[in-house]
Amino acid sequence: MRFTTARLCGGKALMAISADELDIDPAKAAAKFEAEGCKITQVDDMMAVFQWNGMEVTLYRNGKVMYFPLEDKPLCIKYATEMLESLL
Repeated sequence: MRFTTARLCGGKALMAISADELDIDPAKAAAKFEAEGCKITQVDDMMAVFQWNGMEVTLYRNGKVMYFPLEDKPLCIKYATEMLESLL
């Protein structure tokens, strides 16, 4: 997978933006991550928000993934790649 990253929230969050068009089902993704022990805090038609590795993760239907707090761009891309590949 190929990604670009964007720094958000004054540099305390990073968003990985997939170069590929994706259509992730937030409810199915939330169920998968909840089964792995993540605490789900919000799910709707557009996104799933959950706690993962000490961060708040927002996974959007279009494949964008935001990690807060995170400031390491290569790590952001690594996490997003692993997370999205596990859903495809």
